[in-house]
Amino acid sequence: MKKYFFAILIFFTSKVFAQELFVVTDPASNVPSKSLSINIMQSLFKEKFEDGYNYHLMPEITYGINKNLMIRGSAFVSTRSNKLYTEGGGLMVKYRFLSEDEIHSHFRMAAFARYSFNRADIHQEQIEILGHNTGFESGIIATKLINKTALSSSLSFEKALDNQPNYKFPGTFGNSAINYTFSYGRLMHPKVYSNFKETNINFMVELVGQTIAQNGKSFLDIVPAVQFIFNSQARVDVAYRGQICNSMLRTAPNGIYLNLYYTFFNLKK
Repeated sequence: MKKYFFAILIFFTSKVFAQELFVVTDPASNVPSKSLSINIMQSLFKEKFEDGYNYHLMPEITYGINKNLMIRGSAFVSTRSNKLYTEGGGLMVKYRFLSEDEIHSHFRMAAFARYSFNRADIHQEQIEILGHNTGFESGIIATKLINKTALSSSLSFEKALDNQPNYKFPGTFGNSAINYTFSYGRLMHPKVYSNFKETNINFMVELVGQTIAQNGKSFLDIVPAVQFIFNSQARVDVAYRGQICNSMLRTAPNGIYLNLYYTFFNLKK
């Protein structure tokens, strides 16, 4: 009876969270308690001012401490120096402080904080502590799920510091920014579930923007994506990121993502 109940619980959870796992933004929901998720994030972006592409490899490990609190560690590797070079890493903490559940919908709010260190050269005005800048970020996320559709938005403050040991943050750049995102996700397949091992196909569109506090320079990107979830445990994301508008220096604004994600549920203490 317990095994049957557990299977039903997993089946229901896979239906609820299937379209709430975005590619470049975090929802307010966390990974399940006592579960470990591994995400191999990869991106290939076209260089704007020179020939070639910039490849980034950013593996992440996320652990659910309890249903409201999770932690994540990241590493940053890129080919900007014409070889694979480990540039730095980061740590993120997210706390879900509001949960409102109904039969076919729920609403979540969470606060997060992130710190990263990086030793690469500083080559653009855009502040991005996930792979480019040393610095910190803190913000708030709200996510609403209604049947097969998820809507999520975030607002955060980000501050860039010097990239130690060799690269001072340029005095001509603004070193703090406001980030804002809006994400839409929709479960496209299956139309009706038969079991929790059934493959999910999600379509999503994310808008990602930033405004530099000191000078008002900004950008806005769009990220359409297709997501495949296998056995409610493994996930593959394929996405394209394109610049809609921009008034700041960005060296590689357009490119593709390929994320490989796997979750180990109910780890023993």
